[in-house]
Amino acid sequence: MPEAQLLEVEKLTAGFGNTPVLFDVDMLVRPGELVALIGANGAGKSSLLGALTGLVQVSSGTTRFDGRRVTGWRPEAIVGVGLAHVPQGRRLFGTMTVERNLQLGAYRRHDGKVRDDLRRVLEYFPALSDKLQREAGTLSGGEQQMVAIGRGLMARPKLLMIDEPSLGLAPKVVDRVMEVVKSINQDGTAVLLVEQDVVLALEIADRGYVLENGHMVMEGAAAKLREDPAIRKAYLGI
Repeated sequence: MPEAQLLEVEKLTAGFGNTPVLFDVDMLVRPGELVALIGANGAGKSSLLGALTGLVQVSSGTTRFDGRRVTGWRPEAIVGVGLAHVPQGRRLFGTMTVERNLQLGAYRRHDGKVRDDLRRVLEYFPALSDKLQREAGTLSGGEQQMVAIGRGLMARPKLLMIDEPSLGLAPKVVDRVMEVVKSINQDGTAVLLVEQDVVLALEIADRGYVLENGHMVMEGAAAKLREDPAIRKAYLGI
């Protein structure tokens, strides 16, 4: 029996207008995995997440998610089948309350478990428990990142894609956010993590991919990538 795949990306070329920024990208995420996507600034990491969620135009190639071909689907339909995206920069509604921002993550759901999932988010991020009625824009950067991840979880995703969660945060806050990302994964949600801190990303990931100038140039077990001389030279400075 072939191994089950949750996300399958084959020969994906995508970009903006007539200008591609991703070229023949192949990638797999299996159920329950935590996969790191690393690369220099401008390599195309955020564009790849956008292409997977219908925000960046795909010109060729195929994306399959949970057995469905989702290439060309609208973003809300992709969320509906279980692929959620926590964007770089958080992109919260600053004048809305924290609770309302979290509830927006469940806008496509029609089941009776939204309140249960809100409680689950607060178990991951207890610092938000007494801030539900505050405007999201008044929170610290770390708290806003917690809300952004929590909003993604409210969609009950099978795969949660998180773009640069450590950006602009203090080291202690980064450690806490990464602990939660790992816990989310251990609780059964697959995670695709884009992260500028290569050491941190490869420490918590099962596998990793390296994107350079829109091309996927390397993939493998996270432990092996950490020891690869090219990775150590390019991203660790050693």
